[in-house]
Amino acid sequence: MVITYSSSPTTSSTIFDIGNYSTKLLNIEPQSCINSSFPSPPKPLLISTPSQGGNFPVILFLHGYLLFNYFYSQLIQHISSHGFIVVAPQLYLVEGTDTTTDIKSTAEITNWLPDGLHRYLPSHVGPNLKKLALAGHSRGGKAAFALTLGKVTNVTTDLKFSALIGIDPVDGLGNGKQTTPPVLTYIPQSFNLDMAVMVIGSGLGEVKRNPLFPACAPKGVNHRDFYNECVRPACYVVAKDYGHVDMLDDETKGVRGKATYGLCKNGKSREPMRRFVGGIVIAFLEDYLKGNSSDLMAIKDGYVTLPVELRDMDFRM
Repeated sequence: MVITYSSSPTTSSTIFDIGNYSTKLLNIEPQSCINSSFPSPPKPLLISTPSQGGNFPVILFLHGYLLFNYFYSQLIQHISSHGFIVVAPQLYLVEGTDTTTDIKSTAEITNWLPDGLHRYLPSHVGPNLKKLALAGHSRGGKAAFALTLGKVTNVTTDLKFSALIGIDPVDGLGNGKQTTPPVLTYIPQSFNLDMAVMVIGSGLGEVKRNPLFPACAPKGVNHRDFYNECVRPACYVVAKDYGHVDMLDDETKGVRGKATYGLCKNGKSREPMRRFVGGIVIAFLEDYLKGNSSDLMAIKDGYVTLPVELRDMDFRM
């Protein structure tokens, strides 16, 4: 079954605002497609696609630990409104610390894309799978790196990723507490990735909100450590006064939704961080998927006003 929602563009077309494409949000449930002639996706999918006709690059987006994919609806629609198809699977509902199943599921979804994705999109919209990016937040960021690095034996994809994005990726509970399979090696520039990489960090992610619980993005297993192992081309930005889940929707309902406000150290508002993450992801993908580097270079050279203050920024070009 496919459930659709629509959004319209604003008059602004800057990367930190909603773009010039209207978008549709498609909710695809595999169990409802058993009697369909369409290949059923391995997992439930939330897809944001431009409404206007064309062929668009595709981003496979992995959610964070115990979060719902629809908590990222505003973020993925922001990205999609600039001419991208964003596919956000629900990898699991309840899961332990081992991410092996997440990685396998991501590979299965990737291998489903060539035969399955176009059948669920509007008839005048086509996915350009030669321009494919993999992105993930938190544990999803770890899974994205793990898949591209081949951390699980005999798990491969038929398609080639051209870009990789880690949004506040986390590899465990802290130093010496990596979760299975460990991704970080603690050897500088050791990631052998044949693609461009962006790592986005949160300044408050490594700060505990509650002394009884670890920080949501602890030191020793967070964005800084992931970027240290990336080789060029790679980009790194850290938003100073924002937290690990501040790119989620303004309102996240239910028990898990409410937990996102209480477990992590957060900034004053989600909207600036979400606009920043959406915008810099767009700038990065415009460069490495579409060949237009103007927005990314403007950010690098300080020629644009950002929605947030940065604590760190580094580019290995």
